[in-house]
Amino acid sequence: MTHYRAPVDEMRFVLNEVAGLARLEDDLALETANDEVTKTVLDEAGKFADAKWAPINKTGDQTGAVLENGVVRTAPGFKEAYQEFAEAGWNGAVFEADHGGQDLPWATQMALTEIWNAANMALAVCPLLTQAGIDALVHWGTDAQKATYLEKLVSGEWTAAMCLTEPHAGTDVGALRTKAVPEGDHYRISGTKIFITYGEHDMADNIIHLVLARLPGAPNGTKGITLFIVPKFIPDDDGAPGERNDMRCVSIEHKLGMKASPTCVMSYGDHDGAIGYLIGKEHGGMQAMFTMMNNARIAVGIQGLGIAERAYQAARTYAHERVQGRVGGQPVTIAAYPDMQRRLMAMKTQIAGMRALCYWAGTYLDRELRETEPQAKALAQERAALLTPIVKAWCTDLSIEITSDAVQCHGGMGFVEETGVAQHYRDARILPIYEGTNAVQATDLIGRKLAMRDGALVAELIAELRAEVTVGDPPELAHALDALEAATATLRARIDDEGVLGAQAAAAPYLTLFGYVTATLLLARGARTGRADWVQMLRFQISNLLPPALALQSAITERASWQEVA
Repeated sequence: MTHYRAPVDEMRFVLNEVAGLARLEDDLALETANDEVTKTVLDEAGKFADAKWAPINKTGDQTGAVLENGVVRTAPGFKEAYQEFAEAGWNGAVFEADHGGQDLPWATQMALTEIWNAANMALAVCPLLTQAGIDALVHWGTDAQKATYLEKLVSGEWTAAMCLTEPHAGTDVGALRTKAVPEGDHYRISGTKIFITYGEHDMADNIIHLVLARLPGAPNGTKGITLFIVPKFIPDDDGAPGERNDMRCVSIEHKLGMKASPTCVMSYGDHDGAIGYLIGKEHGGMQAMFTMMNNARIAVGIQGLGIAERAYQAARTYAHERVQGRVGGQPVTIAAYPDMQRRLMAMKTQIAGMRALCYWAGTYLDRELRETEPQAKALAQERAALLTPIVKAWCTDLSIEITSDAVQCHGGMGFVEETGVAQHYRDARILPIYEGTNAVQATDLIGRKLAMRDGALVAELIAELRAEVTVGDPPELAHALDALEAATATLRARIDDEGVLGAQAAAAPYLTLFGYVTATLLLARGARTGRADWVQMLRFQISNLLPPALALQSAITERASWQEVA
């Protein structure tokens, strides 16, 4: 199995030259955005990931998590690796120093998230969800709740779990049946949640569940749901884990991939009702939920980037080591064959585009958080909102393609488990599904984001990217923006005439087109620095990867029936 090495130099190049991290130091007085800090942080993260997390990735897949007498035991080495991660301060790197964090930029956190997930995605998803829970507490928690939970969550001493989905409802969270009954200064929670990642485990002293439930007499649908903090152990007066709450793991799922990550069925209130505490407002659960959900959606997109990079490294190494056939009478590795070179180049170029998009989105999270001028802050918030579904869906769709190509590069050895590349393919398959399927992301893009400021949000992005195109750039850059602009106009007109449902069949092709066009313009940023490999990747993108994406314009603009004929 190929060792993982974090591509730190490439990450720094994308952060500084493409995403614009360096500008954050001046624009936001963010001292931790300078390249010296970035290099130190990424170097150390790469060493930690290589030494502590990557070696137990395969054994975790082979062993998985197990449920024993109501207790979930994680795979051998996971508890120790997680605790070393937390003790080293990695869990809270991006959060405020007041809560025990290190005040690193979110853009840098994008790179760290890539490293952790490339090394061991089944382990990395635990702090990923804790990060989303922290974000919800920062935005919606009371001062008392922040004092009780934030420091321990930021340190990683405690972890968080998002508890939204129910067996009968799936993506339709408005159909949930979990109940919350007021009782003094708290609520009694009862119900069942499924697909709860790290809802129960043995790696931390306490697990803080963020649970959606419905109050008595609440309106139907999403307008009637509320978010609650439901701790596994109820904190005592000193903030230490106290009495065990009325909640339990009923089972863990047997999955295609990410087997070492316990995906739990959780039951709340089998006896007197689990004690929960309101976070945010009554019936305001959707707004609070989307704070943590959008955080997680961007992180899932970066999971796709991380697992793609890991699979690419394995494929590239194998291609340069596997001797097969002769060229000019001499034995050669399979890397000598043009089709293999094309496949590896496609993977490298796609990953560069994914990385650029993810890190660029991270800079808008920083600006949203730290801008002091209201208009600049609002613009950053809107841009982050626009890019979120594209990061999540486009990057995770590509992760399936890239990990599949990595298996193909290995030939028959890729189909067996010994090389380890099959695990990457299996692990990646969940990414287009959870935290809102990619069809949900595409519908969000055309239903919500196209409508923001009457279409001005998308128009401004296209205009900004168009302004970067220079006389010396390939003409295909302007043509790609023309295609995206035309597709956008078509969808907006259709939505005006028929509503979102009338345009929904074109939503996924539109998101894919949006992802490829944006990535192409970001690749051009890197190519303008004169770096030879980025010049080559831009040429490859324009000649090989962009044309099929531009062909999607007809799927968006043409009126064809999408209904299956019986």
